[in-house]
Amino acid sequence: MKAFADLTEREILAVAIAGEEEDSRIYLAFAEDLAERYPDSAKVFTEMANQEKGHRHLLLKLYEERFGPNLPPIRRQDVKGFIRRRPIWLTRNLPLDTIRKEAETMEFEAERFYAKAAQQTTDVGIRKLLSDLAEIEKGHEDLAAKLSQTILTAGVRGEEDKTRRRMFVLQYVQPGLAGLMDGSVSTLAPLFAAAFATHHNWETFLVGLAASIGAGISMGFAEALSDDGSMTGRGSPWLRGGICGLMTTVGGLGHTMPYLVPDAWDNAFWIATAIAGFVVFIELWAIAYIRARYMDTPFLQAVFQIVLGGVIVLAVGILIGGA
Repeated sequence: MKAFADLTEREILAVAIAGEEEDSRIYLAFAEDLAERYPDSAKVFTEMANQEKGHRHLLLKLYEERFGPNLPPIRRQDVKGFIRRRPIWLTRNLPLDTIRKEAETMEFEAERFYAKAAQQTTDVGIRKLLSDLAEIEKGHEDLAAKLSQTILTAGVRGEEDKTRRRMFVLQYVQPGLAGLMDGSVSTLAPLFAAAFATHHNWETFLVGLAASIGAGISMGFAEALSDDGSMTGRGSPWLRGGICGLMTTVGGLGHTMPYLVPDAWDNAFWIATAIAGFVVFIELWAIAYIRARYMDTPFLQAVFQIVLGGVIVLAVGILIGGA
């Protein structure tokens, strides 16, 4: 790997040409990824890709005039000092904000490269072109803003905001809610059955802990393996699985933790059970609210489905444990 200060003018131009070509392809990849979800934002990245192609043409023309047609095989990753970016453009269904931030990073890096390269060259023509490109890259943020103002009208932005909200629900809220529902409801029966069968807090806590973690692992893998996100746009399967598994565990632990009340306390069992019951009440109403808020479910319907269902499961656990 070469130090930047050791690059010749020929190598500087070769790195710049390769960089413009790579950036153009990345912007086109972003545009392709956004085409179905955010078609108007995709147009912005297509325009930026065309700008990068124009820069490459200018650089290549100057290179051929100075050094001939053969480019040395050197790229930015062969030079010390460049930011090592993870290739997020290979990931499908990226959030729009993530793509925009990555584009900002690319533009800043390109501007810094051209500014330093211009300082290092002695050829007047090369220095002028590199300085001009540094200013152009510095103004790319303004270009993106102008393109956004032209292409992303108020109506279009409204539609993209709706799409962004839908993607947020699909990728985060839906798996998290599924996990919270499963963890909060499915662990009620074994927890309260153990509580009323033993009347011992510590044993009840162990049963609840095992049920919560086991349900979290099961739900996490089930969500991750159910859909790779390539067709539905639901994002990374392992991210969804992690969210679902975590929320399942949290849902179960919420009404399990009260059973950490020491058995040595007076009325320890009833104190822990009363706290757990209150926690269950809060959990069920919170789930009903989230369903109504994000899943477009009428609130009363959500209450009927979640609260009534949870109460029935809780009653079953108490009846079995007390039998």
